[in-house]
Amino acid sequence: MRPEGRIVVTGSVAFDYLMTFPGKFTEHLIPDRMKRLSVSFLVDEMRRVPGGCGPNIAWNLALLGERPVLLATAGADAVEYRERLAAAGIDVSAMRLDRDLFTASFFVSTDLDQNQLASFYTGAMARARTLPLDRLDPDTIAFVVISPNDPPAMAAHAEYCRSKDLPFLYDPSQQVTRLSGEEMRDGFRGAAILIVNDYEFGILQNKTGLSKDDFELQVPVLIVTHGPDGSAIHAPLGNGRILHHVPAAKVEKEALDPTGVGDAYRAGLLRGIRIGAPWPVAGRIGSIAAVYCLENQGPQPPRYAPVEFIARYVRNYGETPELERLFP
Repeated sequence: MRPEGRIVVTGSVAFDYLMTFPGKFTEHLIPDRMKRLSVSFLVDEMRRVPGGCGPNIAWNLALLGERPVLLATAGADAVEYRERLAAAGIDVSAMRLDRDLFTASFFVSTDLDQNQLASFYTGAMARARTLPLDRLDPDTIAFVVISPNDPPAMAAHAEYCRSKDLPFLYDPSQQVTRLSGEEMRDGFRGAAILIVNDYEFGILQNKTGLSKDDFELQVPVLIVTHGPDGSAIHAPLGNGRILHHVPAAKVEKEALDPTGVGDAYRAGLLRGIRIGAPWPVAGRIGSIAAVYCLENQGPQPPRYAPVEFIARYVRNYGETPELERLFP
């Protein structure tokens, strides 16, 4: 990450429709009938909350003291949402509202095992390709986050970062099912960090034909998250590589909703990188941010006191001098 400038976050802006199913999805799936799937789940509860990968990451960065820039498209129904993001400390000057479309929508059902079934309506996100990174001064950018978004926009952002020698994180996550192997290989070319969860990594490997060792040769830092089993950070060390296992932080309240937990982890990780923390510490900061999200109904948890966040880190991982630089 460049020492000067701000973090620019690109990605979807959406409203999340969060539903809870009082059972387990796997109990209603018949293995020998999977070729023709027809199943319906009666949910007990539904909430509509502001979400989208771009705002979720930016929101959690703001909670940690950053003032990120959000470059994204939304619809006519996102006026109050944009105002809410601005009030939280996010620079929304590059967030465009297209008045003739609705904001993207994410519909997700979560079962008792925190498994999720989801679908996504693109809405105004489909026009993200018309909002390029070059509207920002590259000299003011420290780092770029390319999170799930309109596929042509993701490709264009990555190409712009390469052309301007801007460090960037490539995060295909929910778009691994939509993007081709070739598109993803081109997307993470030149990235400083590639991050996905373990299931998405399997899809990424199948589509690209690359092994884990291949990925480590092509990206400086590969991060694979494993939910309650923590995360694995494959990073350079001298002339070789090292694997850092980062345990998940402990849940201290009720685990309410996993939506956005990965976005919170990414924000905490980036804040750790910003303050010069070593990879294991940056990953642990991400894990603490993630568990705050897990304990909240929705992907944008309420503001926490710095002393509370630091105390929770210490309870999970012990003292580390980087904590003194975590909050400005």
